[in-house]
Amino acid sequence: MPNQLSLPSKKTYVLPIREAVDRHIRNKHPETHPDAFKADVDRWEALRVAAVEPRIHTDTASAIVQYHAQLVFALTKLPANLGLDVVYESAFASRPDPTSLPNLHFERCATLYNLAARYSQLAMAEDRSKPEGVKQANGYYQHAAGVLSFLVRDGLPKLQATVTADDHPADLSEPFVKALEWLMLAQAQECVWQRAVLDRMSNGVIARLAAQVSAYYGLALNTLSEAPSDIRHELPSGWLAHLETKQLHFDAASQYRQSINDLERNNYGSEIARLTAGRASAKKGYDVARRAGSGLAQAVLEDIKSLLDIVEKNLKRAERDNDLIYHEDVPPASALASIPPTSMVRLTVPTGLEDPKTALGKQQGLFAELLSWGARVAIELYEDRKATFIKEEVAGTSQSLDDAQNRVLRELNLPSAVDALDAPIGLPPSLLRKAEEVRVDQGPERIGQAFDDVQMLAERTQRILDDALDILDAEASEDEKVRLEHPERPPSHEANEELTRKAERYRAILQQAAESDSVVRERWDEWQDSIERLAWDEDKLEASVPATTGPTATGPAKAHARGVRALLEDLDDLSRARQQLVGRGRRRAEVDDIQPRIVKGAAGIEQWMEVQPGMFEDTIEEELVKYEKFRSDIVEGGKKQDEILERLRGRMKDFLASRSHEPAVKEREAALQELDLAYHKYNDITRHLDEGHQFYNDLSAILLRFQQTCKEWTASRRDELRGLTHGMRKLSVGASATPQPAAAPATPSRAPRRMPKTPAPPRVVPDTPAPSSAVPDTPAPPKIASPTFPTPPTATPQTPKKKFVLDLPPPDSDAWTTMDVPAPPPSAKAKGKKKRELA
Repeated sequence: MPNQLSLPSKKTYVLPIREAVDRHIRNKHPETHPDAFKADVDRWEALRVAAVEPRIHTDTASAIVQYHAQLVFALTKLPANLGLDVVYESAFASRPDPTSLPNLHFERCATLYNLAARYSQLAMAEDRSKPEGVKQANGYYQHAAGVLSFLVRDGLPKLQATVTADDHPADLSEPFVKALEWLMLAQAQECVWQRAVLDRMSNGVIARLAAQVSAYYGLALNTLSEAPSDIRHELPSGWLAHLETKQLHFDAASQYRQSINDLERNNYGSEIARLTAGRASAKKGYDVARRAGSGLAQAVLEDIKSLLDIVEKNLKRAERDNDLIYHEDVPPASALASIPPTSMVRLTVPTGLEDPKTALGKQQGLFAELLSWGARVAIELYEDRKATFIKEEVAGTSQSLDDAQNRVLRELNLPSAVDALDAPIGLPPSLLRKAEEVRVDQGPERIGQAFDDVQMLAERTQRILDDALDILDAEASEDEKVRLEHPERPPSHEANEELTRKAERYRAILQQAAESDSVVRERWDEWQDSIERLAWDEDKLEASVPATTGPTATGPAKAHARGVRALLEDLDDLSRARQQLVGRGRRRAEVDDIQPRIVKGAAGIEQWMEVQPGMFEDTIEEELVKYEKFRSDIVEGGKKQDEILERLRGRMKDFLASRSHEPAVKEREAALQELDLAYHKYNDITRHLDEGHQFYNDLSAILLRFQQTCKEWTASRRDELRGLTHGMRKLSVGASATPQPAAAPATPSRAPRRMPKTPAPPRVVPDTPAPSSAVPDTPAPPKIASPTFPTPPTATPQTPKKKFVLDLPPPDSDAWTTMDVPAPPPSAKAKGKKKRELA
């Protein structure tokens, strides 16, 4: 019977790796055909199959290390959210409930856990009745502990950063993994203690080794006891009792060995005190083991019972001798010197984890020729910031200056005031150009069509949001119908809180957009007649503007008018220069390609380093500097514009004071001013309609993704409900085990969720061997069982002919922490039974 624990492997499923990679390359690397990486995908799939092979051998551990190394390299090329739904069952749950997360960090963490599990299984497969088996098991346990520590240090932080707390698997939580790490160290230290017992080392040394075993078991127990209940419940029944029993067992064993040391030194009172303390720990451990029932290995119960018997026997003997012969005072337990624990084990992290390059040797990493994900994001980031800079800092600044100029000209009634004076009949050339632009564009028809398009897009966007909410409402109705049957299930209004909050935000955005559309519509209603006049043919438009006859201006008025006209021409020159700068900036952005520089920079980064977009921040800033001159030139032109506008105000003041005040002139001036304003309103309305068109298109894409998320969430709730219903049905007919899955379900949702227990996709199930026995610190020698494999070999027990004399290194020797871990034999059989040494 085993008296140690091995970690079961996490069971996994065949993943749609090829589909996910092809989709990513098509979307993010359009310049590359997915077939270019067909060989890489084939290697990925083959490596994963080898990594989940159930055979208990160091070759499979090496395969897992190699697969992990390739995952690390692949994560320098691919994003964690590749879109690949990674599915694993809980390692310990008695009724497996697969977890699906579209996250490659989940795959990496599960792989690391399975590597630790494999090392623990290798340790359990060793024959610890032999010195070499004890040494090998010790090394494997230290490797398992090292892998778990590496998982906590390097794997879990990246997983925690990319999934929500609700989606994080409980068996990959930090407290859970840390507790398993302490457990592996405890069992490694127990192997050291076992060799010390077999080698008949001094009782003081054995006591210190046992104290450390107890301390490690205590750390594992305390870590789990302080963890949330859902994490503790991941463990099978009996594991917590196993840890507590072992902690108390080795505490009692430590006191017992130290009592023998006191007896040898004639400290009879201390001997009795330590035996009393040992009996208390052993009795408490025995009570814990008995209450655990079938959840605890029989060997552990027998070990603690044997120790309790021998401690009680020695305590009776010691008390009798002291009463009759020695008459020493028995000190209280608090007065006893503590037994200093001595650790002979350490966290051994395989070299292939710390330095993945060594695991691959001369093999090429997966997707080595693919531009890394970080570099691709850096390129996209540059393109986005470049477009934003052109739009806001270049074109936006230019538009702001145009708007400021137009406001001043409208205030001064320009150029209509001088046009009415300079051209008493006909239309000014500037107005003819503006009217021609509107006429060629078919301005009124264009605006009418744009309003229809924006309205259609707004209604479509609203329908998408309504459909998404209908999906949530339908699920809520379904939930209400089953609340009585499954009250433990979170109600819909709690489970979909994040989705409904997003929906309300989208609804508010749509309401604001509708209000903006109404403002633009009102502006069109106000200026529609004037804009339609601009679209008239030239003769009709000219006839609509009043003409003046006779002298219209004095000499001074004409002089001031010429000055105003000159300033207006200067403003036109500045405006055209700004438009040219905007055009040049846009043309430069169209041909600008930062990819060669990013690719070169990425090639210079350490090959195995995960490339992050932030690494190229300096490069992006340097490349954006070349667009700064467009903005600075526009800003400089703005300063000149301010000077001209200020001079224009003075000129207009003189002009207005000197011009004729005939009513006909004023009437013509007002008509020209209205047409000029209509032109500016036309541009303003069309710009807002174009922006509205783009806004609704962008929002529709966002809402379609939101709608899909609602569908996936609803599907996961229905899957969960089916799983609960199926489980209840199985319980009602007395089913005690989950049947093997028969067929693969539909491709799991990309949204993180708990998947139903049935049906499940075809899976690769690593077998977990039954652990082998160790030598406990007890006098009664129960039988040592052979390890159990999927196909158990035939063992022929034989009695050893001589006692082992082991060459155990001293406690401070490096030999315990530098053991090689060679491959075990094809099968670990117990060649015979070895009578255990007395504690």
